[in-house]
Amino acid sequence: MFVRGQAPRPLDPEVVDALSRVQTSTLGHLRDYGFPKGLTPLRRPLRFVGPAFTVRLPHLDSTALHVAADELRPGDVLVVDQCGDTRSCFGGMVSFTAATRGAVGAVISGSINDVEEILELGLPVFSLGVSALTTRILGVEGAINVPVTVGGAVVHPGDVVFGDSDGLAVLAREEALEIAATLRDKESAEPELRRKIAEGTRLAEWSGALAAFEAKLDPSSAR
Repeated sequence: MFVRGQAPRPLDPEVVDALSRVQTSTLGHLRDYGFPKGLTPLRRPLRFVGPAFTVRLPHLDSTALHVAADELRPGDVLVVDQCGDTRSCFGGMVSFTAATRGAVGAVISGSINDVEEILELGLPVFSLGVSALTTRILGVEGAINVPVTVGGAVVHPGDVVFGDSDGLAVLAREEALEIAATLRDKESAEPELRRKIAEGTRLAEWSGALAAFEAKLDPSSAR
């Protein structure tokens, strides 16, 4: 059986702009969830922010993905859960369709193929890797715009998918602007810290690492 959920509404341009100015790794200093693991980008540098347009595939049947690719809208991020399968569901024609429809990125929990075509398109893609073994159009089952799991992270349709050269993060819409402001504030302090380090400030003193280290230092190891 096939399922089609409601397509997510576009993101507020203010959210896209705010997250486009900060880094995923800055968020990684502040929280431990919402980061799909094991996926790597096909190329760097890259950056995208958009609402998750999700697809769940039953392993080798990519019927639902072909339907979803035609339904993508400008600004969407295609997010595909392959339910543990590692073959490729995302090749030249699917990537071309996604890019043509206006997708700004793709996150695939399996592999990809037709790498040179995807690179030529310039569409940012995160995946498990590359495989010549592909999925099939079997017409068995699948789902569009339902909650999925990618790299251990749960992604709901319309969640904010935030990707750059450092990795991926998934945010709830209602927290996106606040998080972007927090990340901006944290990053804005870095130039001053660099200046201080260049002038002799010790990083470990600034971060508190030195105090924590020395508090538990084995006396027998002291120089």
